[in-house]
Amino acid sequence: MARRESSSVVVSAFTEDHVERLTGVSQRQLRYWDRTGFFVPSLAYEDRRSPYSRLYSFRDIVSLKIVSALRNDANVPLPHLRDVKEKLAHLGDDLWATTTLYVLNRRVIFDSPDMDRREEVVSGQVMLQIPLKVVSGSTEEAVKALRKREDTAIGKIERRKNIAHNQAVIAGTRIPVRSVKAFADAGYSVEQIQKEYPTLTAEDIKAAIAFEAAAA
Repeated sequence: MARRESSSVVVSAFTEDHVERLTGVSQRQLRYWDRTGFFVPSLAYEDRRSPYSRLYSFRDIVSLKIVSALRNDANVPLPHLRDVKEKLAHLGDDLWATTTLYVLNRRVIFDSPDMDRREEVVSGQVMLQIPLKVVSGSTEEAVKALRKREDTAIGKIERRKNIAHNQAVIAGTRIPVRSVKAFADAGYSVEQIQKEYPTLTAEDIKAAIAFEAAAA
């Protein structure tokens, strides 16, 4: 599931839990936006009922940080954001991630390349005032911080109420131990399993395999 966005950034699949922690967008919001087509995860599976069926790319994370800032910090109404997305649909996946957007009076403004002026996206009204620029911050640093789990959690197994239906999981994650063991039983090496779960360390994977072996 991993792919490369640039020469320096390796992009992996992020779960809803990761996205919530990185962007501030709740899992409930994510699922609602997916169902209504406002923001569909680019790496999602067709059957959304299966575990980890909604997976997000690095670009999705950047985009959702912008959407979160617009929606939750600048108080831009969701119906207006839907209209913005429709008006700027020609920008495709780059709409939220690479387009410089501004906010004025809870309306989204952008620099129109065709008209060489700053205008309100939906109405096309020219803006003479200087609006508030929306910035996302360093997403790469946030991802690195997320993956740098506490040393005490590395190589540990835990069970927490309401996490993965109370199954044993890798500490600090929602990844079930039995899912890791399934790859091991299929003949995957520790290195190969890491490619399937980039957020896990070799110690995590070995602990999962040993845990299942001890419980058998």
